[in-house]
Amino acid sequence: MSAALESAPGYRARHTLPIRVEAARQLRRRRTLVMGAVLAALPFVLIAAFAIGGDPEGRNARVTLMDTATASGVNFAATTLFLSAGFLLVVPVALFCGDAVASEASWSSLRYLLAAPVPRSRLLLSKLAVALGFSAAAMVLLPLVALVAGTAAYGWGPLRIPTGGSLDAGTAVARLAIVVAFVFVSQLVTAALAFWLSTVTDAPLGAVGGAMGLTIVGNVLDAVTALGGWRELLPAHWQYAWADALQPHLEWGGMVKGTAVSVSYAVVLFACAFRHFRRKDIVS
Repeated sequence: MSAALESAPGYRARHTLPIRVEAARQLRRRRTLVMGAVLAALPFVLIAAFAIGGDPEGRNARVTLMDTATASGVNFAATTLFLSAGFLLVVPVALFCGDAVASEASWSSLRYLLAAPVPRSRLLLSKLAVALGFSAAAMVLLPLVALVAGTAAYGWGPLRIPTGGSLDAGTAVARLAIVVAFVFVSQLVTAALAFWLSTVTDAPLGAVGGAMGLTIVGNVLDAVTALGGWRELLPAHWQYAWADALQPHLEWGGMVKGTAVSVSYAVVLFACAFRHFRRKDIVS
């Protein structure tokens, strides 16, 4: 039957479930719009908090990134990333990737997509590409809105480095782009875990919650100093390595190690997702 489908007039496996069609479907979903609104609103919430509470002050004569949040729009964008990279930005990644396949199963539409016929590998590739694309968009949206809103509130100026010195605004924006790219790469583990769970379960909340739960477990384990050097094998250990990009002299060491760890885990988990889905009996 597969050979007959391949030879049917006009049928091309690579033309089934185009990415643009899948992206349009996902863009119209309420959870996508709500997540985008939450991320876009966060910078304004922080600006309001600073306006109500006053400018942040150093604690114990030690200046941190949080204390320089209102120094300029670039500082505000960097602070917003610092506050959100550890947990908030995990949510859209887990949501978009964990909901990708499991939602179709929960709606009982997955078997109809495969009967279209859409090859299983093609379906997964389209779903994964769109999920990663939306995850990347979420990570760009937050600092971009923060940069615009922060500039309107605090002015355009250099990035004040907590440890001393500063970076001119143009250089700082380029460094923030590196930070966003690293944050996205570091979240590939969560994306791959959520996507794999999405092929295992028919419950979207199970896939999303499972990925977020295991990510939290990784953060807890990284806090256990008794593990010593073993912590370097945890993706969570490198999640703030991007701070090296906001120094007078850009340091790549930590980010390179973090990228290697994250990509290694992600490749294995994505492979598990494709392997499992190819052998799975689709009954929903």
